[in-house]
Amino acid sequence: MNGPRIPYPGVACFASLIDDITLDQVANLARLPFIHPHIALMPDAHTGKGSAVGTVIPTIGAVIPAAVGVDIGCGMVAARTVFTKDDLAGRDLTQLRASIESSIPLSPGNYNKRFDRFPFTAARIDELQAQADRDGVDLSHSPKWREQLGSLGGGNHFIELCIDQTDQVWMFLHSGSRGVGNKIAQKHIGIAQRLCKMWHIDLPDRDLAYLPEGTPEFSRYLTELGWAQKFALLNRAEMMDRFARSLAHFMGGDPEDIASIETERINCHHNYTVKERHAGRDVWLTRKGAIDASLGTRGLIPGSMGTHSYIVTGKGNAAGLNSAPHGAGRQYSRTKARQLFTVDDLAAAMTGITYRHGEQWVDEIPAAYKPIDQVMADAADLVEITHELRQVLNVKGL
Repeated sequence: MNGPRIPYPGVACFASLIDDITLDQVANLARLPFIHPHIALMPDAHTGKGSAVGTVIPTIGAVIPAAVGVDIGCGMVAARTVFTKDDLAGRDLTQLRASIESSIPLSPGNYNKRFDRFPFTAARIDELQAQADRDGVDLSHSPKWREQLGSLGGGNHFIELCIDQTDQVWMFLHSGSRGVGNKIAQKHIGIAQRLCKMWHIDLPDRDLAYLPEGTPEFSRYLTELGWAQKFALLNRAEMMDRFARSLAHFMGGDPEDIASIETERINCHHNYTVKERHAGRDVWLTRKGAIDASLGTRGLIPGSMGTHSYIVTGKGNAAGLNSAPHGAGRQYSRTKARQLFTVDDLAAAMTGITYRHGEQWVDEIPAAYKPIDQVMADAADLVEITHELRQVLNVKGL
């Protein structure tokens, strides 16, 4: 693409593959009175709940909890290792997959049974507890939040071992704030909807209900949002450390010395809100399915479970609100994907990749997503590609 197109007033669209429902959702957003300077629609944008996934939403004096979403702080972490493709030659990756699955609870509701299995877990729990105590974060709805730290979840969350274009091996994974983040989000979405109804605010969609800055409800949401974003960041760090232990042991090294196998680590959100300055104003910038692509900022853009992923550096594109896509973006719903594709189709798409076979993952088949090559071509004005990753091992939750 040669710059964004403007499908509606107040919308900059970087997507060449987009449907009318998604455009209608972003048009609804753009009409809200507190948007400044405009909405940015990312190359992977697709229909979401209330607002499209792949939307960057700058607001003055208000935040829309449902636009942030229920998986607060969901994102990616990648670590470049000292190993190369040749180091993996002749090794049975099913053994590494089994070790990862033993170390990291994979499915929603499947949490850790103890906190002392790994030496780095306690400090993260203590950090989160201290922040909750300091800020008065209500976690009574999630008594098992500690057990959730270091768990993957399901859906499109994954753990992968990848090789880049120079044959260097990377660890790569995708997850967020788990059940506790969902509970925090649902609580504040409900509060925003009740307040907007009580104030007789006419909204094009009830999931665009917002919290006005200056109210106790706004302050409480931002506080608990910040805690959930920290949980998501530490959750990914916890899983990456566990992954590194498994990889170190698999490669014949010391699992207690995980620092020696890494040369770089990048950890970034793609569902979150942060205060930034755009077009001369301080705004609350919500990236719903988008990453920070400020000038020089490192970021991660995954493909689907059988396609390439990318390490990128932001270009600081003002029209794109210093943002970039968060992945390939779905082109078929999970229900539609199960109607269109079979487990044999998935196996064919995953040729050469070690993964768990089964019908449970048919809705994650690469063909259910937009072509990642097109998404990255559309993102050329937003980011520079520094590494292209191809997976050799994939682990997904149910």
